Amino acid sequence: MKDYHPTANLLNDRVILVTGAGDGIGRVVARRLAAYGATVILLGRTIRKLEQVYDEIEQTGGPKPAIYPMNLEGASPKDYADLATIIGTEFGRLNGLLHNAALFAGLTPLANYDTALWYRIVQVNVHAPFLLTQALLGLLNRAPDASVIFTADQASETGRAYWGAYAVAKGSAETLMKLWANELETNTSIRVNSIDPGQVGAGLTLRAYPGRTPDEWVDPEAIIPTYLYLLGPDSKGVTGQLLRAQD
Repeated sequence: MKDYHPTANLLNDRVILVTGAGDGIGRVVARRLAAYGATVILLGRTIRKLEQVYDEIEQTGGPKPAIYPMNLEGASPKDYADLATIIGTEFGRLNGLLHNAALFAGLTPLANYDTALWYRIVQVNVHAPFLLTQALLGLLNRAPDASVIFTADQASETGRAYWGAYAVAKGSAETLMKLWANELETNTSIRVNSIDPGQVGAGLTLRAYPGRTPDEWVDPEAIIPTYLYLLGPDSKGVTGQLLRAQD
């Protein structure tokens, strides 16, 4: 999607929730969504980081964003229901949902994997996207054109050694995306897809390869067109697809 060129007002009047918006890809995407007119709901566990993104959006003249602190690792179904209630009260609808947040704790052989860590990683990377999508479904249905994006990773497709629970969880999330897409394709305006951002100079990639520097990887700004395409009206009718942001 590198050749996609969005119009300046692509996301005007759209309300989009981004998880993991405090840093890495989430931070970059949130800022760019606002630059194209979206009102962005910044969800993450660290208030200080969310406030920094909030300030950056305001300073560049984007629509006033919203901050919603939440630790996906410990969130309950009630927490997601409360979030849906607040969004409904404040905005009345939701046009986009980006499941960007991820938990990755480094490379570990399965034989040595800590079981408590396994459960934590599956909770953030599989359970949270399921529960959040389920809770926000009514709000997404209120929008005439709604988009849900899951985040994929080639580690799950290839069974990459030592990626453990993260790779397993990403494979499960990809199946979850397809289930949502097939179930919502009829009688709703909600489309559901996945983006594989590839390895970029931020967040997870830098944790997986601590001996390498950010400039060795693709700049996160370079993968933004794919997110804009799927969250905007130009992708209407596209559902159940995996898009690779670096292609």
